[in-house]
Amino acid sequence: MRKSGILLHISSLPSEYGIGKMGKHAFEFVDFLVKSGVKLWQILPLSPTSYGDSPYQSFSVNAGNPYFIDFEILEGDGLLEAEDYKNIVWDTETDKVDYALIYDKCFDVLRIAYSRFKASKFPAYKKFCDKNKNWLDEYALFMALKFENDGKAWYEWGKDISMHRKKAVAEAKKRLKKEIGFFKFLQFEFSRQWSELKKYANENGIEIVGDIPIYCAYDSVEVWSDHKLFMLDTKRRPVSVAGCPPDEFSPLGQLWGNPLYNWDYHGDTDFEWWTNRLAAASELYDIIRIDHFRGFESFYAIPYGKEDATEGEWMKGPNCPFFYNIEEKLDRLNLIAEDLGFITPEVREMLRLCGYPGMKVLQFGFSGGDNEHLPHNFTTSKCIAYTGTHDNETLNGWVAAMDKKSLKFAKRYLNVRKKSEIPMAVVRAAWGSIADVAVAQMQDFLDSPKEGRMNTPSTLGGNWQFRTKSEQFTPQLAKKIKRLNSIYNR
Repeated sequence: MRKSGILLHISSLPSEYGIGKMGKHAFEFVDFLVKSGVKLWQILPLSPTSYGDSPYQSFSVNAGNPYFIDFEILEGDGLLEAEDYKNIVWDTETDKVDYALIYDKCFDVLRIAYSRFKASKFPAYKKFCDKNKNWLDEYALFMALKFENDGKAWYEWGKDISMHRKKAVAEAKKRLKKEIGFFKFLQFEFSRQWSELKKYANENGIEIVGDIPIYCAYDSVEVWSDHKLFMLDTKRRPVSVAGCPPDEFSPLGQLWGNPLYNWDYHGDTDFEWWTNRLAAASELYDIIRIDHFRGFESFYAIPYGKEDATEGEWMKGPNCPFFYNIEEKLDRLNLIAEDLGFITPEVREMLRLCGYPGMKVLQFGFSGGDNEHLPHNFTTSKCIAYTGTHDNETLNGWVAAMDKKSLKFAKRYLNVRKKSEIPMAVVRAAWGSIADVAVAQMQDFLDSPKEGRMNTPSTLGGNWQFRTKSEQFTPQLAKKIKRLNSIYNR
């Protein structure tokens, strides 16, 4: 069945409180998707953001972002009053998320809600804590310790606790009991609100496509509490870190800095950690997009401490047996493989054998007529055609930065005369392709300029800030998108 999707992260939803939340505006966006005939809502990782504000560098791969907890829902539950949050200044610019401001204000409001929370009045709370015990206890302790240490990374804490020694951990659990309870409460509220939103979307025929990063952040509860999962030395420092080698776009390569997995240990434990992770993600989302899928075939290892990615080596990953093993335990996974970047014949073979749909990104296609990202070169309908991803320019920004040769080719290929006609023509090309699914960023339906870009890879600051306003989601726009879906049978 041919479908279409819109990519818009929760953080970018309309909000009076500085950042998108899982309340009324999220439900209204679902209504907008229904009116538009769109069947998929794609979001970025729901994880808490850390330094740099990236949802791909999180304190936990399992936890939800407290920033998305809706205050008005908490008020409806008797945990907040209007004056607790409505008179606070939540933004400095209405079209950008100010993460520093949100960090300073949001937790104060949520602590007020926690002070009124009685577990006995919420029977689901104990069930939630019991069900998620395998990650929740350590995460809540980790965050309590992080706040106690003024936000410092775990490897800057005292030696015993940074090394996760039993005695130090036991003492911290006693000392920080109330604070641990606060972070468990946040995860309970996040889960409760997300479940209601997802249920509403599913009941209205909308599936959620969720994104999970392949790697954990170095400053994460996973690396702190379960070091055997990673390639670390005796002092818990990474032996090597993740990234990408130099190419024509990035002469120094990309240095991500994430610790790499100890795949031998994962294999010895029957991939238990990954099985639990994907089982949880399968409950959270209807469809899972795995970022940097090629890393399961082979990954680029950069010696720890290097300033760029020019020195590194390719190392073998677990390949298809990893997915076969997990699917034996969880049944067939509903995955999208992010198969972009340096893709070798071995990676293509892994994708073919696993049978997951890969990605095509039309913005990558206009360097020449033989490019695999152009619709006429799609060799299978089992793929997802994106106009651009969260790492791409908005279509308007992309067109504005085009060189003359690419611009001339794009006009000819898309059969348009004016530069201004290219963005919508790219959307039509994706929707008209043989791909089973076509996805565009919301920015491209809103005609956003380059300032609407979500993320510029390998840069720190100014990313992940894009926000929308309620008045942008007009009935006219919904009709326009629905007409597009009707024409191309999506």
